[in-house]
Amino acid sequence: MTGNKEIRLLIVDDETGFADVLCKRMERRGINASSASSGEEAVRILRNHDFDVAIVDLKLEGMDGVEILKVFKLLVPQMPVIMLTGHGCEVARAACIKNGAAGYLSKPFDFNTLLDMISQQVGLERAS
Repeated sequence: MTGNKEIRLLIVDDETGFADVLCKRMERRGINASSASSGEEAVRILRNHDFDVAIVDLKLEGMDGVEILKVFKLLVPQMPVIMLTGHGCEVARAACIKNGAAGYLSKPFDFNTLLDMISQQVGLERAS
């Protein structure tokens, strides 16, 4: 990533191995990434820390991704939320967009596509 601003990213995914790998890959690119494995944990973290963008898995135990999206939009309306899903369908995509998601990606996704989406949301250009 380019620019002087460090991006603060919150990743919400109950697949902790996936979230850990994604955090490490983001940090190698200068993004300050934190993760939460549940909606409840994510809300607690968001109440105590500022983030520039969030990535939220659609299918989670307890609160699902759309519920988390709604809460995030109430707490921090200006924060872009990118939804990820391994179970993509048009109904879910429409629900995410209707509730304010900034983007929607199906797993498996191209990492550079995700980086580009994050860059667009925080207004930075990504170095190749």
